[in-house]
Amino acid sequence: MTALGTVEVKTWGRLAPPPRLSIAQWADRERVLPPESSAEPGRWKTSRVPYLKTVMESITDRQIETIVLMASSQVGKTEVALNVVGYHIHLDPCPMMLIEPTIEIAAAVAKDRIAPMLRAAPALQGLVGVSRAKDASNSVLHKSFPGGHLTLAGANSPSSLASRPIRILLADEVDRWPATAGDEGDPLALAIRRTSTFQRRKIIITSSPTIEGGSRIADWWAISDQRRYHTPCPACGAPFVLEWHHVRYDNDDPNSARIECPTCHAAIDDAGRAVMVARGEWRASAPFAGVAGFHVWELLAPWRSLRALVASFLVHKRSLEMRQTWANTVEGRTWEGPGETADPTRLLARRETYYPAELPLGVVAVTCGVDVQDDRLELLVCGWSAEGECWIIARDSLPGDPARPEVWTQLDAVLARRWEHANGVALTVQCLCIDSAGHRTQFVYDYVIPRQVRQVHAIIGRVGGGHQLVSPPRPIKPASGRGLVQLRTVDVDQAKSILMSRLRVTVPGPDYVHVPMVVDEECCAQLTAEKLVTERDRGVPVRRWVKTRPRNDALDAFVYNFAAFTLIRWQTPTWARQLAEAATGASAPTPVTVQPRRAAQSPYLQRHGW
Repeated sequence: MTALGTVEVKTWGRLAPPPRLSIAQWADRERVLPPESSAEPGRWKTSRVPYLKTVMESITDRQIETIVLMASSQVGKTEVALNVVGYHIHLDPCPMMLIEPTIEIAAAVAKDRIAPMLRAAPALQGLVGVSRAKDASNSVLHKSFPGGHLTLAGANSPSSLASRPIRILLADEVDRWPATAGDEGDPLALAIRRTSTFQRRKIIITSSPTIEGGSRIADWWAISDQRRYHTPCPACGAPFVLEWHHVRYDNDDPNSARIECPTCHAAIDDAGRAVMVARGEWRASAPFAGVAGFHVWELLAPWRSLRALVASFLVHKRSLEMRQTWANTVEGRTWEGPGETADPTRLLARRETYYPAELPLGVVAVTCGVDVQDDRLELLVCGWSAEGECWIIARDSLPGDPARPEVWTQLDAVLARRWEHANGVALTVQCLCIDSAGHRTQFVYDYVIPRQVRQVHAIIGRVGGGHQLVSPPRPIKPASGRGLVQLRTVDVDQAKSILMSRLRVTVPGPDYVHVPMVVDEECCAQLTAEKLVTERDRGVPVRRWVKTRPRNDALDAFVYNFAAFTLIRWQTPTWARQLAEAATGASAPTPVTVQPRRAAQSPYLQRHGW
């Protein structure tokens, strides 16, 4: 009787319905953060990130179909996705899909985040089979479990988005997705269609925003109920939304950082901030129409002190491109630059004479950008300070077909030229970037390969934005079969946005572009020959640079100069120190140049262009 009763109890226990838990409650009960993927390993505690509790609870709210999380980096949005996955594997199995910007990122998430979570949480152990190459049901990108499956996909891979009905869609970093998945249109719209057969579907869209007018997550945020986190002042109790302008500090000293209450002006330190965030609540600022929107940024996160945030801001405020990074990845807001184009007449009006030498005192590095045409090389030479202030030094056109050696001999003369510096030293071009995407690619390669040790780089431009400004080198075997060219890719949309903004800066200093008297009206017109417009590509906002006049050679050469400066920027503090020593007589005034490496003695290295 006792034995039979025990069997009956165990059998009915298996048939009992799962406990009714929200995702936040499930995570507190079952989630364990593994040490290999978490800075704070151990039991998950929603109380550590109280601002995420309502976000997770809204995912199990039957009144809400779509959840939008517009957030900065490092605030826990990836952990929300992992909690959703773990909850549904354990308590509410169904078909799920997690989409990352690329298939490679999806594979990395599967290996580095999901696999450790499945191993660490006792409730998930044994529910998902071990990945095997010959087992289609369980691979790196596809996980099966009783009652459902999880597919990981890349927005750049149409095949990974197709033919799978799903109930839970997790769309991560949508602002980094391509505008179209092959010929099938917007990948997000394509993924959402996969959920149409499920009445209880959930669509969770997360991302850090990018450019104003061209941000997917900002578009979704605009149609949501736009919830913001209101935190009460620990001194007077008045609630307010924490924003960057509430942070105060004295004389650029991060140690003086504090939050100032807009009501009572009390100074709030990190301990007070933690109390505020723990007591905060979400409040919608727009009508609810099925889409719940949440904005989270780094000031809410417990692992970033006020001192660290201010120190980071003081670094990022030095240049426009770094300020954009701050806005997107720290404040979690879109970036709207100071302008979409620059005025050539204002550029012409501010020309100046560099005195007493070709290179003013602030210059510590000289770069050259070369645009290749079928009948000439168009080049621009620029000087740079360590902080990024720019002086246009020379503009020239080298006539001749790049298929013949004469034009390259002229370019060698530019490389060898010594530019007189106001300190009395002579600088040569420390880095040269040349476009290799035209009709004379092989001749560009033939020129670049033996000069790569001299910081001469072959580059190609990539449009679309959202990429690394200058990519790591990719070895390319030229058609001649001699050596290897270390090809780099430049995000020209990002570079043009930065440079056009800099051309609008009116006060000399970091980001300012000095224009010499030798620059004529045509050169100023070419430097400002494009404007940024927002277009719709199959319903998706896309920002594109378009020409406003036929020729833009100087702008292209300026972009290549900026790429060259980006490659050598880490060396400029050393060169600045050398120039300062030369000015004070601490060392002999010798040319500041990049020393070429000793010629490789190895036949293997010689064969590969090193």
